[in-house]
Amino acid sequence: MDYKQQIAEALSKPLTDVLSTEQIKKLIETPKTSTMGDLAFPTFTLAKSMHRAPNDIAADVLSKIDQSNFEKVVQAGPYINFFLDKGQYANEVLGTILQQGSHYGDFDEGHGGNVPIDMSSPNIAKPMSMGHLRSTVIGNSIANLLTKRGYHPIKDNHLGDWGTQFGKLITAYKKWGNEADVRKDPITNLVAYYVKFHQEDVEHPELDDEAREWFKKLEDGDEEANRLWKWFSEVSLKEFQKVYDLLGVKFDLYNGEAFYNDKMQEVIDILKEKNLLVESRGAEIVNLDEYKLNPALILKSDGATLYITRNLATAIYREREFNFAQNLYVVGSEQTYYFKQVKAVLLKMGFKSAEHMEHIPFGLITVNGKKLSTRSGRIILLEEVLNDSIALAKKQIESKNPDLKNKDEVARQVGVGAVVFNDLKNERILNIDFNLEDVLKFEGDTGPYVQYTNARAQSLLAKAGVELQQGNYALTDEKAWNTIKLLDEFPNIVKEANDEHEPSVVAKYTLHLAQAFNKYYGNTKILVKDGDLDNRLALVKSVSVVLTEALRLLGVQAPSEM
Repeated sequence: MDYKQQIAEALSKPLTDVLSTEQIKKLIETPKTSTMGDLAFPTFTLAKSMHRAPNDIAADVLSKIDQSNFEKVVQAGPYINFFLDKGQYANEVLGTILQQGSHYGDFDEGHGGNVPIDMSSPNIAKPMSMGHLRSTVIGNSIANLLTKRGYHPIKDNHLGDWGTQFGKLITAYKKWGNEADVRKDPITNLVAYYVKFHQEDVEHPELDDEAREWFKKLEDGDEEANRLWKWFSEVSLKEFQKVYDLLGVKFDLYNGEAFYNDKMQEVIDILKEKNLLVESRGAEIVNLDEYKLNPALILKSDGATLYITRNLATAIYREREFNFAQNLYVVGSEQTYYFKQVKAVLLKMGFKSAEHMEHIPFGLITVNGKKLSTRSGRIILLEEVLNDSIALAKKQIESKNPDLKNKDEVARQVGVGAVVFNDLKNERILNIDFNLEDVLKFEGDTGPYVQYTNARAQSLLAKAGVELQQGNYALTDEKAWNTIKLLDEFPNIVKEANDEHEPSVVAKYTLHLAQAFNKYYGNTKILVKDGDLDNRLALVKSVSVVLTEALRLLGVQAPSEM
């Protein structure tokens, strides 16, 4: 039930000449502690229009309120504080969760509208490092949230499978590589060649000329260049898939940059037809003065296209293919200005769908304070980090619960979940530093802490051995109150996280819910066979249902035992 609405309706009678019910509802606040009330209405804003002191207004309004639907309503200075009927509230919240299960919080806001999400997007022939984690897990969680709100997300792994780096890689392979080494350990050796190229071209800048020649051959369809490009792409995708399998992330599309090679000429043609291309120092640009942006460089002086040309073609393709409700790009915050330019060019070209194009930026990830770079050879492989995390999780599980069945599977769920949760508990725009031992702690603001809390709830339910039926779960225990109120908040949390494209809202919520439940668990004998046993078990099961679903939205699994 919408209790803010109930309170607004109770207040609307004495305030009918001053505020509408909707205006009253927007003013309702949540007190800092439940001892002050569950919800409160401040009267400060009424003082000027009513020409009275806020305290007097509160006293007068309180005397005219129908209090029958509340435990009590009291005045606290300028505030009118409402204490909800605990039994009625608990029964409604717990009953709803037990009835709806994992669908609790679902809402058909999107009506099945398509939402392509440009995410992950590693470069072919380079390993997936820790730097690729953020786009992958943020994009995956946003997709889960969109589904929960009734949209149809389309996860597109826009692979970096084209560009001058392939000229550099082919040059390096031809000079220092051999097929046997690449077949034995493809990514390690290809990266070694790429790093060596950048080390050597400091003293031998002519290497850059060779690289440009090889990329030109690739663009012109040269047989050898094309064979090497395809081979590098195939072995890279196989390596990427190992990481995606560990993370449990799946994609709907793998339309890399090369997919749009035959779609860029139309972009150039439209820009020319609309007289949007302007010559500047031999190159062709689109002026964006009206958007207060620098010009967008579309064609180089030699007529070559650029990355932006490809992105314009991508956006146009997605509009035609999906007729999208939203078009999302989960890409690092350093590209914010660039995406403003892309959007502005599309709007000038007449593609109104660009209004629904949104860049979802995120901060950098460092490991133990160090920035990552493939070019300099400072790489921390994501697959190795995930495997190390799984190994450390298994070690902790063996020390805490040596008789646990399926230790390997639980260790995988905990190890991978810890890495994902650590990323998503931070607001995405912030830079974060990763330390493996910190993220795997079973206490504190970590994924394992939330998973362990859920496993504890599952254990309680297993010990009770009771099959809960739909009933009246009027739990009035003061100790359970904060947990019940947090459970009621979950649908609002899902909405906020989706509206803001901010998975950290869900991650932080799981920590608050876990903390509240553990406090309740530590002060309550839950399995005592008395008249409230079913009510307490209904609370325990509701906590497990919500934690499991919240973790799923983050892309984290919830083992039933740990």
